[in-house]
Amino acid sequence: MNGNTLLKEDERWTYADYKDWELAPGERYELYRGKAVAMAAPSIYHQLILMELAKQIAVYLTGKPCKVIPAPVDVRLFYEEDESDDTVLQPDIIVICDKKKLGPEGGRGAPDFVVEILSPSNKAIEMDLKFDLYRKAGVKEYWVIDPEPKTIHCYEFNGGRFFYRSYGATGTALVEVLPGLEIALEPVFAGFV
Repeated sequence: MNGNTLLKEDERWTYADYKDWELAPGERYELYRGKAVAMAAPSIYHQLILMELAKQIAVYLTGKPCKVIPAPVDVRLFYEEDESDDTVLQPDIIVICDKKKLGPEGGRGAPDFVVEILSPSNKAIEMDLKFDLYRKAGVKEYWVIDPEPKTIHCYEFNGGRFFYRSYGATGTALVEVLPGLEIALEPVFAGFV
């Protein structure tokens, strides 16, 4: 496939197909259970949130075995060595603590911590489909950041159940899977000042 080829709605793809696509500059896709979904470019505000949050996480992880990786990076949620897996996502931020889950192409299996930052074009996808995929794959903690109205929705997955908490634009947010990490929220949502 190249950048001029339209993906068919009913076509099913695997990671083996996905990695061989020749896309136009700036063109990005994710695979949701074999279905290709185009991704829009993020806004500047989205990127400022991503950079501040990744910076705070990186500082905390200095000298620790876990790694923080910002987008774009492929995460093969249900990794298969033969490349038959059909779910490849590009979360905004991932933290992986098991070095066996890092490959040259990106993440192999569920990250420990995933952050998605919403854009007007992706709210339904992040809130519904990705929630279910991350839960089933074994992600331990999943955050959905909504730049407007400056909120963070946090989900911890544990034994088939999930625990929910939320934060606003001030104070600190705890990352439960990284004990001791408290995210200062004011700089995360500062944007252009």
